[in-house]
Amino acid sequence: MTRRRGKSVSFDAMVKFFMQYYNIPTRKDIDKLMAKMDQLEKLIKPTAAGKNRQVYGPKAAKGSAIAGRPAATSADIALSVIKRFRKGVAFAEIQAHTGFGEKKLRNIIFRLHKTDKIVRKSRGIYLVS
Repeated sequence: MTRRRGKSVSFDAMVKFFMQYYNIPTRKDIDKLMAKMDQLEKLIKPTAAGKNRQVYGPKAAKGSAIAGRPAATSADIALSVIKRFRKGVAFAEIQAHTGFGEKKLRNIIFRLHKTDKIVRKSRGIYLVS
């Protein structure tokens, strides 16, 4: 008895099968994703410019955006606390006045020092430059 041979499968059909089986994205899938990403970027760009920036946190004053001015950022709040002390202020005092967490406050102080808005008098003591 001779064995019957089945249809030969085309190479394209085999590739398509493997792509579907292993969830490999096609060019069409990637183009759809890119179109959606472009759409999201267009929506995000106006807000990323800082025009609609709001502050949320323990010391954020309600209604602080007066007369069209943007609300104070957390860096502005920390800087205003440092400005109150002429001889310098310790990290713990800044943290007590702002209510910010340690990690957040360290990042704020790092950025303020990097932009030359504050000076480190000694370890943990900060002055306005």
